[in-house]
Amino acid sequence: MPRMSQNPPSLRPDLAPTARFSDAPRAGQPTIGMVSLGCPKALVDSERILTRLRAEGYGISPDYSGADAVIVNTCGFLDSAKAESLEAIGEALAENGRVIVTGCLGAEPEYITGAHPKVLAVTGPHQYEQVLDAVHKAVPPDPDPFIDLLPATGVSLTPRHYSYLKISEGCNHKCKFCIIPDMRGLLTSRPAKAVLREAEKLVESGVRELLVISQDTSAYGTDWKDRDEKFPILSLARDLGSLGAWVRMHYVYPYPHVRELVPLMADGLVLPYLDIPFQHAHPDTLKRMARPAAAARTLDEIAAWREVCPDITLRSTFIVGYPGETEDEFQTLLDWMDEAQLDRVGCFQYENVDGARSNALPDHVPDEVKQDRWDRFMEKAQAISEAKLAAKVGQRMDVMIDDIDADGIATCRTKSDAPEIDGNLFIDEGTDGLSVSEIVSVEVDEAGEYDLWGRLVS
Repeated sequence: MPRMSQNPPSLRPDLAPTARFSDAPRAGQPTIGMVSLGCPKALVDSERILTRLRAEGYGISPDYSGADAVIVNTCGFLDSAKAESLEAIGEALAENGRVIVTGCLGAEPEYITGAHPKVLAVTGPHQYEQVLDAVHKAVPPDPDPFIDLLPATGVSLTPRHYSYLKISEGCNHKCKFCIIPDMRGLLTSRPAKAVLREAEKLVESGVRELLVISQDTSAYGTDWKDRDEKFPILSLARDLGSLGAWVRMHYVYPYPHVRELVPLMADGLVLPYLDIPFQHAHPDTLKRMARPAAAARTLDEIAAWREVCPDITLRSTFIVGYPGETEDEFQTLLDWMDEAQLDRVGCFQYENVDGARSNALPDHVPDEVKQDRWDRFMEKAQAISEAKLAAKVGQRMDVMIDDIDADGIATCRTKSDAPEIDGNLFIDEGTDGLSVSEIVSVEVDEAGEYDLWGRLVS
């Protein structure tokens, strides 16, 4: 019996983890399956859709044959992601036959129906009501009010001990390679009270780590006209940090006020971890991207952050082979990496996206040159990572246990490691009596290119 799956995280580290559902549907209960592709922001959308369906009496099926219909939540950020989404839709049609499509690629319904005319409905990103209407039409609800109870924390597609917390939708930037504002609109921040209420419920239910996500986290609240403070992300971070869970900040655009977040990290309110999309380092490349072109000042900012919080972990992603990128521009990026010494780095080869303004730029880089530059960039990033991890040998640190396998090997994360995208710390002795979600102290005794090994200490 085929199970609904997503491409392995090894292929795309931003893919959502596979959902696991243990509830057996009652006799006659209508059931819906979900395939969730793309970034954690899409994963949160999937969780909200499933939570609403559970509240209406639908069962959630983990396999195609057990579902009366399947929702495919798509990604449309890159052409490769679009192809992946079309493949997932085709698989769901072949295995189940009754498919509803939503998500970012749903903003292009003709693209989907042109490839798969038999889909039941297509809705765009975060159009929850339209998705529910499509489900109601395909599979009418039939709730049993005495049995079908909504769990207090809703449906989660992540392990119980960590959860994504989406604080806003959309983005106000005009990066030429990106079509997110076209798909998801301009910045719309959730009310702080709603975010905190959700965070409190998650922590009460046993969540030990909150992963704060949005398209532009540091811009949170700046779309409010009558706001009491200039940068509401600062007070939100303080309030989240008071809940007692790890708080990790993702997608933090490098505005000057980010320096005001760093003291909260030094004080232990939020994790000393910043996920900042620098994209490139050469000013001409950044200008062609329509990004801030002050790479030198960025190095000054990084130095200032590290002065306030020496233990801060910096993660970023970069694009190589952007139209017009010369060998000298690429070398500037490599030199900048030597200076910046970022802890966690991802890299993508540029590719055109339908609707992106970068498609029309001159001097596109040949594929073989993109590949060569990606290889050279990753070699540099790997060497930096290996050296930074080697320096941690002998240090004591707290780690969170994500999994313990049948051989007793515990897969853990340090405060420097976000789930799915960063490395791990492994404990291979003395794990009897430990449990998933527990935070334990270890001493690092071995380091690799991206992972650490450690032993328990009292």
